[in-house]
Amino acid sequence: MTTLTIHAPDRKSECGSRSFEEVFENGIGKGYALSNSEVSRLDSGDVVGVVVLRKDKRKRRAEGRLVKIELSGNKTPQGLKRYDIHMKDLHLVDYKPESLNHFGVGFSDES
Repeated sequence: MTTLTIHAPDRKSECGSRSFEEVFENGIGKGYALSNSEVSRLDSGDVVGVVVLRKDKRKRRAEGRLVKIELSGNKTPQGLKRYDIHMKDLHLVDYKPESLNHFGVGFSDES
């Protein structure tokens, strides 16, 4: 199973409403930059887990399942398309760090 990890900070960003609390409450993380190969991994039809992290001093972690990814219509200055991540069944769990890229996104695969 593939797991998508997204960072949701303690504040809103210029890309949209991505505070941890709002993402946890409404199940949508807005404006995450994904490459074409990352989108292909998520659209493979396999079950995809989702981790939402808040990595500041009030570390928080929620886990759930990916429902869909939706093109937001925006791009990064580097030209990557931004997507809204729709999730369900989010629940708080003990904090555990994950590796994320410059855009606050990470992937892991379990056999």
